[in-house]
Amino acid sequence: MTPGTPATPGTPAAPATPSTALQATARILAEADGRGGTALPVLAGDGPLALRRTRAVGGEARVTVVGAMSAPLGGDRIALEVTAGPGARLHIGSAAATIALPGRTGRPAHYEIRLTVADGATLHWLPEPLISAQGSDLRMTTRVELAPTARLVLREEQILGRTGESPGHLTARLTVHRAGRPLLDQELSYGPGAPGWDGGAVLGGHRAVGQLLVVDPSYATGPLAPRALTGTAVLTPLTGPAALATAVAPDAISLRRALDEAAAAGG
Repeated sequence: MTPGTPATPGTPAAPATPSTALQATARILAEADGRGGTALPVLAGDGPLALRRTRAVGGEARVTVVGAMSAPLGGDRIALEVTAGPGARLHIGSAAATIALPGRTGRPAHYEIRLTVADGATLHWLPEPLISAQGSDLRMTTRVELAPTARLVLREEQILGRTGESPGHLTARLTVHRAGRPLLDQELSYGPGAPGWDGGAVLGGHRAVGQLLVVDPSYATGPLAPRALTGTAVLTPLTGPAALATAVAPDAISLRRALDEAAAAGG
């Protein structure tokens, strides 16, 4: 039967072919320009990850990640590689939330973020939230390599389900090494198939969860003291020198408020 020809009566139609999953890797390289600013010799978007240079602030280069298409869908494999060279200052945000959606393949989607920060460099990784839509299955990994004098401010926010719906399955792992040694390695899993994720020991019915990690060499001589923050959030010093704020909240606005408070406390 030629394409576009209807099946004859009593003949089962051919099954639909699943759409091809997407594979894409975007790259950012920031370097000190020798004049007190930061250059971006590599700014290469790919697939759903479009990269836009925005106005620099005080010698800090700024990049916004713009979603060029719906992603990640089931079966997709997308990645973002970021390198801040010696002395560079880079701030990365996103134009809107990222929404994990189900796909036709039935396979999980993968989203990998790889951040490398050299000596004397500073990276702010502050994207908008990730929303785990009903029926989706996303495996997200963030891997960070820091030089001994690098500084990092990293925020992660996950919203479990859109308004009025149950969440999809989300597994998020964050691994941070400083000077070649482990500083933080944690994995969180939510939604269908994740044991106990909504119980009192984990989320307790909340649908927004996030964390703010600050790694700063100055904490070696002046570490932050542990403290409770707005709502169900806490700021905890780490050996590193670093501090980690973790929060759960009923919604995205409350979550951001708690993490903003943590950022102010961390200087």
